[in-house]
Parts: sequence; structure tokens; C-alpha cells
Amino acid sequence: MLFLLNDVVFDLDEASPVSAADARRFERLGFDYVLELGCELFAEDPMMHRTDPGRARRLAWLIADRSPEVNAALFAAPEANCNPDLVEPRFCALPDTVIRQLGQHDRKGKLDAVAADRAVWNRMAA
Repeated sequence: MLFLLNDVVFDLDEASPVSAADARRFERLGFDYVLELGCELFAEDPMMHRTDPGRARRLAWLIADRSPEVNAALFAAPEANCNPDLVEPRFCALPDTVIRQLGQHDRKGKLDAVAADRAVWNRMAA
């Protein structure tokens, strides 16, 4: 399964980003907790999806595991070390063709925040 987190596409079908023991620990976490965790992580580092792809991939896995219909998430933080309440989260279910095309662009180094916004989020549209 491909998952778009901000402007990076992660392949969640590769080796599990969490150990079996961690997966069991995470079973009890609900979607609301994962959402709060994502806001806290991106409040600390708005570019976490680029600076810490391992952590970002684990977050993507948690989101997809708690809400299997979701394959894209955006956590928009105004600045580093901001209040997590200021992080704007968005989620959506993209068609397979769209997520595969975004994945191809990402592998070629052609997917950035502007391209992802135009294709999915439309935040910059005026």
C-alpha cells in the first residue's frame, strides 16, 4: 500500500516499519491518539517527513492501520516547535492511479509540497 504523507509517498508493503512487539503495543491506540501524535510530531518538526523518514513512515503505518480507507495525510504546521493545536491535519482516500502516479513522481524527485498540494490538498488555491 502506498501512503502520501505531506509530500512523500511511502510504500507500507515493504518490511513492516514496526516490530511485532511494537505492533502489539500499538493495537490499543485509537485514531484520535494517532492524530494527536501526528500533530505533536509535526509541531516539533514540520519537515519530519523529510528529516526523519523512518518516524514518518511509522506514523503513516499507524494512520493506515487505524483507518484503512485513508492513504494520504497532511500535517501542516506553521513553524517548528509550535503548539500542536496549530497543526492542521487533513486526510483523504486517493484513487490507486493517483497515488501510484504521485509515487512515481516522488521516486523521480519531482514531488514537492507545491505538486502534492495541486494534486491532492488544494490549500494554495486562491
